[in-house]
Amino acid sequence: MYKEIIVIKVGTNVMTNKDNRIVRTVLRNLVKQIAELYERGIITLLVSSGSVIAGKEVLGESSIEDKTQKRQVYSSIGQPRMMRLYYTIFQEYGMKCAQVLPTKRDFSPGIHRENMIKCCQGLLSEGVIPIANEDDAVSITMSMFSDNDELASLLAQLINADRLIILTDIDGLYTGHPDADSSNLIKNVDPDDNLDKYIKDSGKSEGEGRGGMGSKLTYAQETASHSIPTFIANGKKKNTIIDIIDGKNVGTKVSL
Repeated sequence: MYKEIIVIKVGTNVMTNKDNRIVRTVLRNLVKQIAELYERGIITLLVSSGSVIAGKEVLGESSIEDKTQKRQVYSSIGQPRMMRLYYTIFQEYGMKCAQVLPTKRDFSPGIHRENMIKCCQGLLSEGVIPIANEDDAVSITMSMFSDNDELASLLAQLINADRLIILTDIDGLYTGHPDADSSNLIKNVDPDDNLDKYIKDSGKSEGEGRGGMGSKLTYAQETASHSIPTFIANGKKKNTIIDIIDGKNVGTKVSL
């Protein structure tokens, strides 16, 4: 058995460069940390964005005018490419990974939810890292998550994770714009804290993704309200995940 089960969410801005290209060294660093945790008896469920960007890298600029249809096409092309990247890197560390593509109905009470629990629990029990991403090819309007921050929160609650780590491209929640000298990193947040005044200036969009800092904080507080400590931290830095697990003062911690 594992000492701890954690959920890690990695956003589009973490894994891409300024040209919106996927940076493989970032993915390799992510997997390296997950592998180190595995050796410690800590297993990870990974929620990964990136399929739309990956699809765009393959197809190039699409002539499809409908934005929803274009996203479906990019995601359909990019999802197997993302999994191939992850599969190859995990294999380098002697590990196995699996694809999980939930839709919102999979978290409603009933057979879909039970199947999702069994799937995740089965993979984790076999030491396989589930890699979850919203199924953008079929998740439209009412069946969509707001973004992968919501998906990560729901999965953390579903499997009763010991903690959730949301990785972004800044160090956490700031009192203002992250680049401003007057801004300070907010280290600790309570699930009931109202921090709307900080979101306007410190929030960042997720490039081709949908989640910004407001979304991260909302779902971090929601997750923490279920007694799952949640961290918002910089995934571009080398040892962020390990530092959080080791109890170092990294990022913004949201907890009861």
